[in-house]
Amino acid sequence: MACETEKWLILQLVFLAACYLERSCVHGESPQVPCIFIFSDSMSDNGNNNNLQTQAKANYKPYGIDFPPTGQLGRFTNGQTTIDHITELLGFEKFIPPNANTSGADIIKGVNYASGSSGIRDDSGRQKVYNSLFLESQIRNHKIIVSKIVNKFRSESEANKYLNKCLYYVNTGSNDYINNYFMPEIYQTSRIYNPEQYAQVLINQYSFQIRDLHNIGARKFILVGLGLLGCTPNAIAKNGNNGSCVESQNAAPLIFSQKLRSLVDKFNVRFQDSKFIFVNSTASPVQSTPAFTVINAPCCPTREDGMCIPDSTPCPNRDDHVFYDGIHTSTAYNNFSALASYDSSISPDSTHPMDIKQLAQYSI
Repeated sequence: MACETEKWLILQLVFLAACYLERSCVHGESPQVPCIFIFSDSMSDNGNNNNLQTQAKANYKPYGIDFPPTGQLGRFTNGQTTIDHITELLGFEKFIPPNANTSGADIIKGVNYASGSSGIRDDSGRQKVYNSLFLESQIRNHKIIVSKIVNKFRSESEANKYLNKCLYYVNTGSNDYINNYFMPEIYQTSRIYNPEQYAQVLINQYSFQIRDLHNIGARKFILVGLGLLGCTPNAIAKNGNNGSCVESQNAAPLIFSQKLRSLVDKFNVRFQDSKFIFVNSTASPVQSTPAFTVINAPCCPTREDGMCIPDSTPCPNRDDHVFYDGIHTSTAYNNFSALASYDSSISPDSTHPMDIKQLAQYSI
């Protein structure tokens, strides 16, 4: 077992080195896709929540402590999010701008609509967000951006041809559990639905929202499954037993992820003009990743809701931590996740039926 672990670690480090070399090689060249549009929650939010009336914002230190000094605050981690790392791997020299800050931005290269505490359902996270940019709201914002892109091309057909080549990254659903189903004191969903029924309710709504994106030109979809929500430091602190994961909070979201993978297969059959891939966020559990030595504790001192205490001092060994605060992963782990989904050779079960690099090259 020890030899296998060492072999895995060496493979991972070699792959990381190769990817950094690849980044330097693509510097100055055209990105592998013309643009990326991002629909997500706090795992991808890069500033959309900064000016909202909400507790779910990360525009204060120690968030962003390892982010380039010229960048704006608003990411729920110490540095880059997973989609930031993926963007780099795809050859983009600049990060995709938040929708809230698109003035003067080159929107034809993409827009990030992600909003912390948002979900598939419009009521998820409402205890933290009073003006929630939930998934349907993000899609409405995208329609506005699409109309601007059409104006730039001065032809709807030419704009559609362009948008057909872009990547559409959708990573949402966690808050429909963390800030909804797992809050029986506020929401009734866990009393109305059993875990199987609730996952199907979410998939039904999610399916409609993805079809809506397809109707306005989206063709290359990255649909991300949910992680081990019961293994976050916040879940363990509130419900765990001697530092162990909360298995019930792992099991329920797993049903959703299984249904999402099946939805990807159905969509790939139904929409012959498109390609959908599923990213399995539990393919490489943090417990089996030897590069990270601290897997169940936050790096920064946290509030009761799991967020970093403002102006607190984070741990010095941030690259050893899976989690930066009580819920969100560190930039080191985000890089690991990005590599695994970009090139599945690092973790063969991480994507289905192809990885992000192959999707970028796929001809529609």
